[in-house]
Amino acid sequence: MNWILLVIGGVFETGFAISLGKAQQTSGKEMWLWLLLFIVCVSISMYLLFKAMGGEAAIPVGTAYAVWGAIGAIGTVIAGIVLFSEPITFWRIFFLTTLVISVVGLQLVSA
Repeated sequence: MNWILLVIGGVFETGFAISLGKAQQTSGKEMWLWLLLFIVCVSISMYLLFKAMGGEAAIPVGTAYAVWGAIGAIGTVIAGIVLFSEPITFWRIFFLTTLVISVVGLQLVSA
């Protein structure tokens, strides 16, 4: 259950990064709505990270934070490509892949 909470928290991390990007592109009432979405997403994301690190099946802090951050980073890069027309380059995909491999490796060596 804690892993599910952590993954959902990582998705909300992507949400708060996207909402900040959209707030940068807007003004007035629309900007404030994106900032409100940012507050909601960051609150949910942090709460789920907190819950994933507690209880019977607690995920160690270092592992939980690395996985949570990686999910958010990967989701944000993909969202940037889809929503903000950011470039797809060899190096971006290469380093994104190494991030995924590193997180999987961290999980494999964690007690």
